[in-house]
Amino acid sequence: PSAVGYQPTLSTEMGSLQERITSTKEGSITSIQAVYVPADDLTDPAPATTFAHLDATTVLSRGLAAKGIYPAVDPLDSTSTMLQPRIVGEEHYETAQRVKQTLQRYKELQDITAILGLDELSEEDRLTVARAR
Repeated sequence: PSAVGYQPTLSTEMGSLQERITSTKEGSITSIQAVYVPADDLTDPAPATTFAHLDATTVLSRGLAAKGIYPAVDPLDSTSTMLQPRIVGEEHYETAQRVKQTLQRYKELQDITAILGLDELSEEDRLTVARAR
């Protein structure tokens, strides 16, 4: 059986393709791939299978673009296998994690602020909103 209309060999075929993009003693290939994400659903089997084979993903956000924020990169959905303390250093890694936590908390607070306004938030949450904006 297939997953959501995709052939059951999708993962195997994607793995075979991605394995061909590799570095050798004679040279290397840097691959930049654009992936169509149906209905912006990152859990759809096709993009999810593709992302599993990539070192980094940069996810563009329609919401950020609508706000006039460019590049409209969504830092919560974007990933990199290089963002590890042993590669980027402990301070850089910890800073990136704190920024992601702040942005995630801001995302959680958006519905509350849309309904009740900023005045109903705690001082800490108002500070989080100010930092994230």
